[in-house]
Amino acid sequence: MNMASRCVLLLVLGGALGIATELWARSETPSLYQPTRDVYYQTEGIPQSLPATAVEPTYPQWRYLDNRILIWFVTQQHTYFGGFVLALPLFALLLEFIGVSRRDSQAAKRYDGLGRDVLRVGVLSMTMTALLGSVMLGAFLTLYPDFMQYMGSTFKPMMPVYAMVFVGESFLLVLYHYSWTRLAFGVWKWVHLSLGVLANGMGVMLLLLANAWASFMMAPAGVNAEGQFLGNVWHLLHSPLWNPLNAHRFLADIMSGGAVVVAYAAYRFLKTRCLEERAYYDWMGYVFIVVVVCALLPMPFAGYWLMRAVFTFRQEMGMTMMGGLLSWLFVIQASTVGALFLGINYYVWQSLGRLRDGARYHPYFKCIIGGLIVAFLVWFTPHTIAMTPGEMKAMGAAQHPVIGQFGVMSAKNGAINVMVCLTALSYLLYRRANRVITVPWARAGNVAIGVLFASGMANIIWVAIYGFYIPAHVRVGLSLPQGVTTAGVLIGGLLINHCMLKGSERRGLVQWGRISVRGMVALFGVAATFSWVMGLMGYIRSAGRLGWHVHEVMADLSPWSFTPQMMFAAKIVTVNMAVFWASVFCMFWLSTRESVFAVEDDRPTTPDSVSFARVFSREESA
Repeated sequence: MNMASRCVLLLVLGGALGIATELWARSETPSLYQPTRDVYYQTEGIPQSLPATAVEPTYPQWRYLDNRILIWFVTQQHTYFGGFVLALPLFALLLEFIGVSRRDSQAAKRYDGLGRDVLRVGVLSMTMTALLGSVMLGAFLTLYPDFMQYMGSTFKPMMPVYAMVFVGESFLLVLYHYSWTRLAFGVWKWVHLSLGVLANGMGVMLLLLANAWASFMMAPAGVNAEGQFLGNVWHLLHSPLWNPLNAHRFLADIMSGGAVVVAYAAYRFLKTRCLEERAYYDWMGYVFIVVVVCALLPMPFAGYWLMRAVFTFRQEMGMTMMGGLLSWLFVIQASTVGALFLGINYYVWQSLGRLRDGARYHPYFKCIIGGLIVAFLVWFTPHTIAMTPGEMKAMGAAQHPVIGQFGVMSAKNGAINVMVCLTALSYLLYRRANRVITVPWARAGNVAIGVLFASGMANIIWVAIYGFYIPAHVRVGLSLPQGVTTAGVLIGGLLINHCMLKGSERRGLVQWGRISVRGMVALFGVAATFSWVMGLMGYIRSAGRLGWHVHEVMADLSPWSFTPQMMFAAKIVTVNMAVFWASVFCMFWLSTRESVFAVEDDRPTTPDSVSFARVFSREESA
């Protein structure tokens, strides 16, 4: 492991220094220019970089190689693994903190051991991330040299900062991992937690700096009409889409990393026949699916924020993405998001098998899944249905007079918010499944929860219907009251339920490992769908620029600048997802051989799954 850590650190340091050195070398110091105006902020500044039109772009080509497909593939793989490496240290820090805060020493040891093993996989994955980063940099410099020269000259002031943050994050992450056992007791444990906070802080800063490039390419700021940097680094960094893109990609990385751990838990659960190990991996899958859902619930609102920012910046770009050339990809995305919610609720339903008398809530779950299906049908219904000219003539319009009404955002906003509320209700019922509520105000609490969820969803639906009767520019703002209503229902319902569960009687222990095979298979589907949605949305965001490297600043004049057909794009996204999961499953196989996730020194010696589950049977630990 010491040799592996040195190799990882050398790869990361070499990648960071290579990025900084190569881009710095390709940038040039421009001559003096007259003050010009920022294309977005409209402030004056003196150009300090090359204009985008300084040279005629060249695009080297080798026989039948499609440069765009190669860049697309390598960049998406790097994004997948980069999100994985960002998320796992955050999970490790959270689990370590939960372990420190537990009063039960056995439960604390469990969370601490799980956090250490998750971080170990994160450090091992850093090698693949650094390798893919080096390949991606080499591919960009080779296949798009003039584009990289322009981006290097524009972001030249930020290159040293990026390199220092990259090296600092890598060093702190390795230090955080290898000091885990040495700083495990007393005040040193808090020192170790501080190292984790610093490492994760550096990781988040790295994400923000990387997002600056992506948001600049979609909505440039800090440059003039010719693309020359005007000297204000904050304007260059803080483009119109930077903040919403940060929120969207951060949540996506959390979901992507959590999905991989969830899939690993399901893989090990299905592979082993040991009751003790099945209980452990059942618990691991439950812990991380909760983390993933916590990131999923605010994701629709982050998506609304991002698309609203796109429409505010350039309405034409927003129409291309949501109502024009790329709109049917959003229909596919809606289908996959709906599948995520259905899969998660099905998993919660199957999780009742761990709990004594959990079957009493099966009728309620059937009603919840029925409501989810209705909301899902509204959520993914397109505004314009694919039809033949004859069918369109018979119908009298491009939109169906009834179904077409479900394709507008007013209906879709209501549908997704209802799905979020129903998912929260599923979790609330699961928490009650093995409890007998004893608080004197139990009846009033149940009525309050029922009224809260019913009135909240009724208000969401009413606002969605009201949106059909107001102008489009006013309707856009309705996502805010719907989001506030959903947040109020979630927070209020969970708080009331938490207070009602205090002092409640248990109907039995949580029998970890007793979940059905169907429930664990559902986790595989949820994990794969997360990755597919991540790749699809990344393509939609990038394709919204159409024929521009940097929107309205630097044109893409390559032979591959056209927007591919929807079927072709879906195939590339699917291949990317398949290759990523093939790589991940190779890691799973290696981890079973090397016992990467084994907690040999912390697990109980008895194979009795009930005695093992007793460690986790406390609701506050779960």
